[in-house]
Formats: sequence, structure tokens, C-alpha cells
Amino acid sequence: MGLRRRRRSRETKLEAELARSAPARSRIVSRLFPVLAALIAAAPVAARAQPLAVPPPESAQRMVVEAKELAYDERRNIVTARGAVQIYYKGRVLEADRVVYDRNTQRVFAEGHAKLTEKDGTVAYADRFDFTDDFKNGFIDSLQVESAESTHFTSPHAERTGEVMTFEQGSYTACDACQDDPSKPRLWMVHAKRIIHDNDEKVIYYEDASLELFGTPIAYVPYFWSADPSVKRKSGFLNPQLTYRQQLGLGIGVPYYWALAPDYDLTVTPTGFTRQGPFLSAEFRHRLENGSYIIRAEGTHVSDPSAFTIAPYGARNERWRGSVYSNGEFAINDYWRFGWDITALSDRYFLQDYKQYNSFLQNYFFREASSTVYLTGQGPRSYFDLRGYYFQGLSANDVQAQQPVVHPLLDYNRAFDVDPAKTFGIGGEITLDANFTSTSASIANYESIQPRTLDSLYGLYNVCQLYSPSVDPYKSGCLLRGIGGDYQHATAMASWRRRIIDPIGGAWTPFAFTRVTGSYLDYDTNNSYAAYNSMGQPIPNSAQSLFVNGADSVFRGQATPGGGVEWRYPILARSNLGDLVVEPIAQVVARPNQSSIPSLVNMDAQSLVFDDSNLFEWSKYSGYDRFETGTRVNYGGQGTLTFANGGFVNALVGQSRQLAGKNGYSTADAANVGLSSGLDTRTSDWVGRLAVAPSSFFSIVGKGRFDPDGLRGRRIDVVASFKLDPLTVNLQYANYASQPVIGFDQRRQGMSVNGRYDITKNYFLTGSATFDMSRYLYNSLTISPASNITLTGSTITGSAPLFSVAALGLGGGYKDECTTFSINYSSVFQGNTSTGLSRNQTIMVSLQLRTLGDAKFNYGLGSLQLNDGVRTLP
Repeated sequence: MGLRRRRRSRETKLEAELARSAPARSRIVSRLFPVLAALIAAAPVAARAQPLAVPPPESAQRMVVEAKELAYDERRNIVTARGAVQIYYKGRVLEADRVVYDRNTQRVFAEGHAKLTEKDGTVAYADRFDFTDDFKNGFIDSLQVESAESTHFTSPHAERTGEVMTFEQGSYTACDACQDDPSKPRLWMVHAKRIIHDNDEKVIYYEDASLELFGTPIAYVPYFWSADPSVKRKSGFLNPQLTYRQQLGLGIGVPYYWALAPDYDLTVTPTGFTRQGPFLSAEFRHRLENGSYIIRAEGTHVSDPSAFTIAPYGARNERWRGSVYSNGEFAINDYWRFGWDITALSDRYFLQDYKQYNSFLQNYFFREASSTVYLTGQGPRSYFDLRGYYFQGLSANDVQAQQPVVHPLLDYNRAFDVDPAKTFGIGGEITLDANFTSTSASIANYESIQPRTLDSLYGLYNVCQLYSPSVDPYKSGCLLRGIGGDYQHATAMASWRRRIIDPIGGAWTPFAFTRVTGSYLDYDTNNSYAAYNSMGQPIPNSAQSLFVNGADSVFRGQATPGGGVEWRYPILARSNLGDLVVEPIAQVVARPNQSSIPSLVNMDAQSLVFDDSNLFEWSKYSGYDRFETGTRVNYGGQGTLTFANGGFVNALVGQSRQLAGKNGYSTADAANVGLSSGLDTRTSDWVGRLAVAPSSFFSIVGKGRFDPDGLRGRRIDVVASFKLDPLTVNLQYANYASQPVIGFDQRRQGMSVNGRYDITKNYFLTGSATFDMSRYLYNSLTISPASNITLTGSTITGSAPLFSVAALGLGGGYKDECTTFSINYSSVFQGNTSTGLSRNQTIMVSLQLRTLGDAKFNYGLGSLQLNDGVRTLP
């Protein structure tokens, strides 16, 4: 009978004493007596104590064992470790109450709170482990696996073979257990007859699998596979995509993702529709060392053209339809970047018909696809930007021949300091600004504005028969938005300024500048567009009406020197409420008395908004084609009260006055820019700003322009946000007085609001609405400017309310660590179609299961026709 020996080494006792006194992450492993060699016959034991926090490297092929008791049975050739057993080997950690090593079979048995921690952080819990002595192969009972990516496997019996783990009658989920009640079913779980996790291929296979939601089976799949949660890129099929629209029928798309290389991949999605032909899309992505780019192409052949609207309201005449999109950016070096963002469409309605959830279509009145290629340089105090643009209109009212092509647009800016010692004490800062713009279009863009009505009571294309600058601009019914032909415009400006503080604290900033501009016009005299509005007027070309009475100079140039001074005097006051800074401001800008219109063409300065942001600008025009003239004084003041908690109140008010010379804002150009701007009188309107943010959860900013006589509001903008859990609300409101001279014969008023309410930690509601608050102003319209069209009470039906809904969105959902579910309804104004005004209604359902993928379903509810008192329904 063999001798059975049981020992307790002095080193083990010493270790227990050290463990009680040492930090948790620096416990000492005992030096084991020679019998330990039997336990690790295949791998030598560490010859000295090792800290638990730093396991030995895998290359060392060492095993470190810690236990309260070791027993060796020489007769059976078995070594047993008992009591808080911990074994470290090749980056793995095995823990159990009892570990038995059978030297005859070279197998390790672990039981009692058994736990195996892998090198990647994956932890396996089991009633019993039965492994080979390298932990690579074996059997496991009552297994639970928690990966480093917070995914969970369970199985009553599992087998491990190398890097492959097979879970019999297994389950898988990425949802954590409920903290309050761990026995509750996970939100979702996959049960399968067999789950095979191949750690080499990084793939998980499921056989005879069912998906359970809250413990209830909702779907069955005989076989499928998914990527390992640790894998970010893996070739294979993605979840199907479902969609339904009346024009397309039911569509099912099955994307295939192809990881071609670590730095580039391809996704191909064939989609079949029940009413239309097959649809194919592909997206290629490539990341390089200094940048990245993507190319997306999609196309289809239309099987049932009658599903789409007739031209020019739709693309019924198109058979092959599609798009190509690409964007990319590359860093040439630390200062220079090159990139592009290009969209090419077969027709303007492709995105509306096939890609309803596209950013181009969110705002009906500003829908266009723009393409650009650019080169940008950014230095410490300099900026260079060279780019070209191509625009494609996406609404029925757009005429592509009127869209300008920009080739190129160049902007340059540089600032540098002046050494006072080398400039006789002048010092200061010099800034150089330059711009060059070259555009071309096939035909001119004329717009009829007297009177302006909603949508197109005149017909699809709202154009003029004749434009003449000799007509009083306040009586003219035509604006020139764009020129037909080629137009180049260049501007260069050098400016100097210096800030000087006087003895009483006033800040004086004298400045001087010189601006040189030149333009060249080669307008087209031949092209025209064969389309007519309801009054029988063709869209004219440039030769028909541009610059009559000899005003069509081919080249024009102008030099404008100027200078002035700005004064500010900040005053600081402290109180228990907070710190108050009050700052009066005055500025004088002098320029020669010359025309502000060197050319009637105005391509980049048609948007003029006079408000607090440009009150103290040397020129308040938005672009380079216009510039202030004469001598003008700008004055006002601002104050800021800052609270101890970081909140603040800020207010600004000011006005501008033309002192001498020609007021450029009162001189009309071909687009009447400057008229009704609040600057076209000698004394301008008052402008102001009030920003209130008393705390982090609430803020409101209001801006306004007011009549100098009665302080009537001519332009009001308000933006407010409120965030106090669980509610978040954002609001925008705008109210603009009528400006008939630039085409707005009625007051414009609108409001948009969006919000989110978190019902619980996981459930939420969302909503958004845009209100057209001016539509009701057109209810009384009874006369059309054309004698052959009369709108009477019998032809105008319905009534638009004050809060006429232009867009509406409602939604809700659920989100936690493993699941995101949302359902959203949208109703968006569609504008003029062959069937009249309508709203496009859609429901979108999205379900995302972490690690398994997502599923989306778009359902088009069709168009809802409107009868709002402005347009008669057919």
C-alpha cells in the first residue's frame, strides 16, 4: 500500500500571514515543495514567489500555483490542491475550491466555484472543469461564460477543443441580468440545440436556433452565424432590410459585407421589389495612412413607370435610374488637406422615390444635391481654400439650366503683426483678404415677385417676361437671381488695425483699408429654355432682357479706400448677484462717395440680414459682389451679468446711420438687395440681442430688428432650450415683416419645436413639429395679376389655421446595453405635384440587437392631400 502524505509547508503559512498584511494586488504565492513538480510535469514551476497582479509571460512556459493545502497520492499518482486554489498558466487563471491533477491521464479536474479566466478577459464559470493539463481541451458541466464584450453564453454541458467551444443546448445574449431580480429572463436571448464558438475564425454558429424576447420565442432559424463580439469587421451576410412604398411595393434587401483587407471593404446589397425592377447598391470604403474615402453606387431598371408622377412633377419617363456618391479627404501634410464630396443623380426625383430617408430631402424648400472638390491650407495665421461646386436641383420647380457651376471659388486670408520699432511706432496688425469666383450657367434665373403667393399659383416656373433696371425697383415685379453665361469676379483687400488703451481705460482701434474689385461678364445671348408658366411666358435667356439701356459693360472695376476708428469703454461692477460688465461702443467708417454697384450682377451677396452679428462690420453685405459706400457711424452697447454658478445674461443694442455719401443699401441692384433691409434709410432700424442662461438646464436667445420710430418688430428670432431630466425641449421661432420689394408680400412667421421625454431609464418618447404660421394670411387672396386667371371665393376652399403644420414627427422607443428599438412617424410637406399639395407620410421601425445586428423596416403610408385655403384640390 502506497504511502499517502499530507503536508502544510511553512512557506504556505508564511504566505497566509503576508496575504493579510499586503495590498490586494500584491499577494505572494508560496514556493511550493518538490511534490508540486508532479502536478506540473509538463511545465516547470516558477522557482520563486510571483505577485498575483503580474502573471508570468506566456513565453516563459511557467505555471504558478497557490493553494491552502496540497496532497499527493503516490499510489494513484494524483495530486490534489484544496482551498482557494489559483493556477496561472500561459496567461490563463484557473480558480476552484478543489483541483485534481491525474498524472496518468494528464488531465486536470476543477470543481467547487470553478472559474477560468482567459487572456482576453473572458470568464467561464462551471460546476466542474475536465481539462487537459494545458487547459486547451476538455469538458465542462453547467457552464456560464461572460466575455470581455459583456456577452453571455450558458450550457448544461460544453466541450472545448483547442480554440473551439461547443455549447450543447446552449443560449447566447448580450443583455446583462437584471440587478434587482437576476432570475428574470433577459430582454432577448438566442437558444440553440448547438452553439459553436470558433475563436480562430472569430465566428459563432447556431443550429436549430430560436430568438426569445422576454422569455417568449418569436422567431426560429434552422441555421445562422454571427461574428464574434470582439470582431469589428467580418465578411458575411448582414441582416435583411425591409421596406414598403406604394410606388415600389414590398422590398427585401440582403446586404453582403466583404472585408477585403484590414484597410478596405465592400458592401453589396441586392434588393427585390414586388412592383419595380431589381435594385442594386454597392459601397466601397478605403482608409489609408493619411485619409479615407468612400464610393457608393446604386441603380435600378424601372418595371412599372406608371407608379411615378408624370413629368415635370416626376420621373415617369425614366427607365434606368440611379446615383453615384463619393466623399473623401486626405491630409497632404500638417497644413494642407485635399478632398471631395460628389453626388451624381440620374434624375432629380431618384432620392425621393427610392431613398426617402435622405438628408437632402428633410427640408422641402432647400433641396439640392451639391458636389464639391477642394484644396484647403490652414496655417497659424493664414487660410487658403480652393474649391469648385456643382448643384443639382431636386424639386419640380428647379430648372437645371439655371443652376450655376462654380469653377473655381478661391478664398485667401493672412494676418501678421507689424513691428512698431520698424514702422516708426505704428505697429498693429495687417490682414490680407482675397477672393476669386468664376461661375457659369446656361440661362438666366428670373423671378416674378409681384405679388408672391404660396407654392405656384402662376404655374410650375415662376418667371418674368422682361427685366429692366430702369423701372422703379419698388414697382418692378422681377428680380434677376442669376446670370446666363460666364461671370468672373475678383476682390483683394488689405487692412490695418491697432488696439490702443487710453489712460482712463478706453479701447481705441483705428483702422484703414483698401479694397480693389473687378468683374468680367460674358453673358449668353442664344440659349433659352422651352418651358412656360401658366401665363404663357417662356423662361427667357440673357439676351432677351439683361441690362437694357446700355448698362451691360463687359468689364468693370473699382477701388475703394477707407478708414475709421472704433471705441469701446468696458465698465466692471461687482455685486452679490454677480459681476456686471457694461461696454458702450461707437464706430465710424469713412469711404468715398461712389456707387456700390460696380456691376448689376450679384451672385454671392443676395442674402442681407442686418442684426447684432454684423452691426459693427465694415460692410454688412454677405458676399463680395457688394460693399458699403460713403461714411457711416455704428453705435450701441452691450452688457453682461455673470452669476457665481456660471450662468449669465447678455444684452446688446445698437443702430447705424449714414453720415455722408451714397447709401449703397438704398440703391437697388438687379435683385433689389439692400431694399427693406433696415439699412436703406439714413437712420437704420435698431438691432438687439438678449441671451439668458441662468443655469445649465435653460437658455434662451432672442434677436430682433425694430422700426426706429415706433419700435415695431420687423425681424424677430428666438431660440430656446430646456433640459431638466427627464424632459428636453428645443424651440425656434421666427417672425419677419413683409418685404414686397424682394418678393415677400406677406409677413413670414414660423415655429419649430422638438423634444424628448425619458419615461424611464430605458423608455423614451420623441416629437417634432414645424408650423407655417403665415399660410393663413393667404386665405383672403382673390385676384391674380394675370387677367386670364381669376381666383374667387368659389375656387379657394378650406382655411389655413394660424398653426398650419408643415412637418410633423412622432416617435418612441427603448434603449439599454443590448437593445435599441424605435418607431417613428413622419409627415412632411411635399409641395407642388401633379396631384396638388400633399404631405408624405412614413413609418420607420428599427430594431438593433447588439452583436447580432439591426433590422429596419420603412413603410410608406402614401401622400395626404391638403386643402388649406391656398390651393384648390383637383
